[in-house]
Amino acid sequence: MLYREAGDYKTSYTADSQTFPIAFDRYRYWVVLAVSFLVIPFFITDYLVNALFMPFLIYAIAAIGLNILTGYAGQVSLGTGGFMAVGAYACYKLMTAFPDVNILIHVVLAGGITALVGTAFGLPSLRIKGFYLAVATLAAQFFLVWLFNKVAWFYNYSASGQISAPERMVFGVAVTGPNTPAWASYLVCLVFVTISALIARNLTRGALGRQWMATRDMDIAAEIIGVNPLKAKLTAFAVSSFFVGISGALFFAVYLGAVEVGEVFGINKSFLVLFMIIIGGLGSIFGAFAGAAFLVTLPVFLKLIGVDLFGWPTDLVAHLQLVIVGFLIMFFLVKEPHGLAQLWRLAKEKLRLWPFPH
Repeated sequence: MLYREAGDYKTSYTADSQTFPIAFDRYRYWVVLAVSFLVIPFFITDYLVNALFMPFLIYAIAAIGLNILTGYAGQVSLGTGGFMAVGAYACYKLMTAFPDVNILIHVVLAGGITALVGTAFGLPSLRIKGFYLAVATLAAQFFLVWLFNKVAWFYNYSASGQISAPERMVFGVAVTGPNTPAWASYLVCLVFVTISALIARNLTRGALGRQWMATRDMDIAAEIIGVNPLKAKLTAFAVSSFFVGISGALFFAVYLGAVEVGEVFGINKSFLVLFMIIIGGLGSIFGAFAGAAFLVTLPVFLKLIGVDLFGWPTDLVAHLQLVIVGFLIMFFLVKEPHGLAQLWRLAKEKLRLWPFPH
């Protein structure tokens, strides 16, 4: 079997503590990256981009951000949709105020602005936690949606109240606007999700990640051993909001092109990202990808099977999707709180020990 540690020797502490200590995992990681960057762009279609790839990549960034806050730091948040709206509107204002600046810089700056807003709304976490913190972040969700609806400056006094992304170019290729080729928008999102995953992975494996996890497991004990709860919680809100803001900016500028805050970034968006990390696995970067992939592909799969193959009504298929998601959330919360990521880890462990019993 290929998936073995035998013969894979480590000669340094750095080699032993790397992200993928088993050679097969490292090769698989590079193969996935090579296929994603060098193969898929040549075969991708508009349908695949709009229905699968871009929603998956953008939601994966949002799920990474929420997983850092909820899965690693233990701070429950129901305001993801509102923070995605902050990223979208910040990107829009930057694009219209500084049209000569590269759109990629605008997306990163929108993430930074969202980090500041998320840190401000994370201040109550210093005094409250659990259900009360969830209610506080839910209030932030409704406040931000109300703010972007009522203050006309955010949408440049447009009569419709919508924001529309103007066309922007990267290396001479349009990445926003109606003339954007499918491969260009896909590659922009892929670059951001790759960099976001690498940053998140290194943060969670470092000293800051250990402070988050110590605060999550027992905040009083963490404070006794020297962890600063103020720093741990606020940095978790800042880093989480940064990734969520980037996902909101990409969702608006690269994916949809035009949004109305109440319809696109409402409370349903917050619950959708929360369901992704519950099903994918709390406290796992891979779980963010697994949950995003599952909830993005599920409606497409049900449409192909239910509507196209069996001819079921569309509303029946939509209700069936809600039933399946609800059942899976209850199942994972009760039977496997670490979600699909834990099932994947168990499968790899059995593969490492096969054919011996485990």
